[in-house]
Amino acid sequence: MAKITNVAVQMDHVAGINIAGDSTFAMSLEAQARGYRLFHYTPERLSFRDGKLFASVEPMLLRDVKGDHFELGAPERVDLSTMDVVLLRQDPPFDMAYITSTHLLERIHPKTLVVNDPAWVRNSPEKIFVTEFADLMPKTLITKDPSEIRRFRDEMGDIILKPLYGNGGAGVFHSTRDDRNLSSLLEMFGQMFREPFIAQQYLPDVRKGDKRIILVDGEFAGAINRVPAEHDSRSNMHVGGRAEATELTPREKEICERIGPALRERGFLLVGIDVIGDYMTEINVTSPTGIREVRKFGGADIASLLWDAIERKRG
Repeated sequence: MAKITNVAVQMDHVAGINIAGDSTFAMSLEAQARGYRLFHYTPERLSFRDGKLFASVEPMLLRDVKGDHFELGAPERVDLSTMDVVLLRQDPPFDMAYITSTHLLERIHPKTLVVNDPAWVRNSPEKIFVTEFADLMPKTLITKDPSEIRRFRDEMGDIILKPLYGNGGAGVFHSTRDDRNLSSLLEMFGQMFREPFIAQQYLPDVRKGDKRIILVDGEFAGAINRVPAEHDSRSNMHVGGRAEATELTPREKEICERIGPALRERGFLLVGIDVIGDYMTEINVTSPTGIREVRKFGGADIASLLWDAIERKRG
């Protein structure tokens, strides 16, 4: 098996993360515990020249101590192909800057293992990839045509409207059948986004929670339930959602079994899916979260499972 020595982490700056719930921090802590040397850089430090991909990286030392969680060494310009593993972990938005970084990282993968596979990350946007499993998801419409969205709401009753490439619950709206603000909302979306929007059938089961299920190399690894605040339709923790322990239902096991082969074929070593009731709403492949929450509620050490998978892949 090929030995792992150097790991570069492409992420939002480590100074700004909340270590209590940050999955990149958990993954990096486990890498450090295994004796790997960590190097930190942000996406704007990438440079491609004469067929080589460089980054200005900083040696990184981590501590699981709030307010004192990292030390960075002096920056150095390195050829990223000299790294054993690159973790592609900056948060979306999934915009042209994000897409460009996947093109650049594709130049060094798989000699340097990029997790997740950058080409498949680029080709598998969270809210589009899931449409390959139409029978596992709620009724869904992707369009920028206001008349189509109105027709969809007339048919469905309540709908959720959100940006196609959004993240973290930003710009998510619940529109009821008698909501008179839909036209204004569509005008606002049209001004804000060049891309189509996504509308989905509202699932009342969201009041019971939006389950985050994590898969490692296509296999179930852990789950938490995220319950939205009383006056919000979104269950994201940073907007007031509450995490709680959970178990998989037979339907959720079926979903994991169905999508597992597709995840492995695409080289997705870490994936987080969102499930409401009996339906999968997203397949998150860019920078899935939930690792620390699963461990907090007595679940598996997913960071350890992930590095086991990375070591096998390197082999």
